[in-house]
Amino acid sequence: MKVKRFLLVAGLCATIMSANAQKGVDNGTRFGSGADSIRCLENVSLATSYAKVDNFKDAYPFWKIAYDECPAATKDLYLYGVRIINWQISQEKDPAKLSTLIDDLMAVYDRRIKYFGDDPRYGKDWIIARKAQDYMRLKGESADAAVLYGWLSEAIVEYKEKTDPLAVSLYMFASYKMMEKNESHKGKYVEDFLACSKIYDQQIEAAKTSGDSKEQANLETLKADIERNFAASGAADCATLENIYAAKVEQNKDDIKFLKETLVLLRRVRCQDSEIFFNASEYAHRIEPTAESALGMGKQAVKKEDYVLAEKYFLEAASLATEDDMKGDIYYTIALIAFEDRNYSKSRQYCQKAVDADPTSCMPYLLIGNMYVATASGIYPNDPVLRKCVYYAAVDKFEKARQVNEACASEASRLINTFRSYFPTTEEIFMHPDLEKGKAIAIGGWIGERTIIR
Repeated sequence: MKVKRFLLVAGLCATIMSANAQKGVDNGTRFGSGADSIRCLENVSLATSYAKVDNFKDAYPFWKIAYDECPAATKDLYLYGVRIINWQISQEKDPAKLSTLIDDLMAVYDRRIKYFGDDPRYGKDWIIARKAQDYMRLKGESADAAVLYGWLSEAIVEYKEKTDPLAVSLYMFASYKMMEKNESHKGKYVEDFLACSKIYDQQIEAAKTSGDSKEQANLETLKADIERNFAASGAADCATLENIYAAKVEQNKDDIKFLKETLVLLRRVRCQDSEIFFNASEYAHRIEPTAESALGMGKQAVKKEDYVLAEKYFLEAASLATEDDMKGDIYYTIALIAFEDRNYSKSRQYCQKAVDADPTSCMPYLLIGNMYVATASGIYPNDPVLRKCVYYAAVDKFEKARQVNEACASEASRLINTFRSYFPTTEEIFMHPDLEKGKAIAIGGWIGERTIIR
């Protein structure tokens, strides 16, 4: 009697449990309810156990059940799901099946966004970036730029300056591909660059504030990449920017934020001799003088051949500049003006200021060397052998330019080879009582430097 009662109760419980069973995908819970919740937990456990040891073949059937029936159970379903599907893709040879598997992989990312897109660390923007990365890797040249751009635009619009850094980088790549395919996207590509550059600036500043030097370095690398790609894109030509920004500058002449961003862009792509740069500089300088606006005013003064006023603005720009390369460029510009005025001592002084500000700057060394060459005959008008010795000092500068920056290597090498051929010959040195090969010589005149006789 007791046995019958036990079986009856057990059967009733099983019936109730079965009746209450429901999959998580149906009732919106993590694991489901009743027997289905147990089934979910079992499959999650078996799937992750196999996947952890890279046994994706045996992991797949258990993962698929859990993925379909209780997709909100755990992030591990998506962590290992990506690995499982990628493994299947690596094994597949049939193009049609391969295409289906890639779609399946994209769906895994989409479902992760649905159930775990609000994760504070690995949220929607982070997931979209990894989805886009896998899509590009697997599709290769057949990747649809419009699809990529759509995904990543969603992340940029929603997360703004908080957007995952990789998503920002891939967004710029997608925008470039869109422009490559359609010339009319060029203006939007320029706007995307400005927006993404600003995002990176804000993220770099946040990393600095928090003392996260590793993240700061990573962000600076990513920013440098998009700047380099933008400069080489063809969208950065001055004529195109003139067409895009001429009307915008006039429409926004009281918007200091817009004017600053425009000036930064034009300086980065070396469009500082354009009318829009001058106009934007003038409007910005009236509202809030900055290094960028002062630089523009200085260049405008140069165009009008008012070099005294130009130097005034350039010095103001240098005092306001916070970036070493910009400060170095400004001092070098002043050096060029002094050179044109044949004020060689002053030109060299500002060349030195340029390299002090930016030690990677090589153009100032080339300029100093060329000044030495240009003035050699004036320093030793009556001694042709000593005149040739000036070329030793010039070549020293060309060598320095080649050392500090690869950008000057080609021109520096050409100058070195040219002026080495003008060095005094062994016979000329032998016949000159003050000279001895391997010894130091003081070059006179305004140069006033010591060099070695070769």
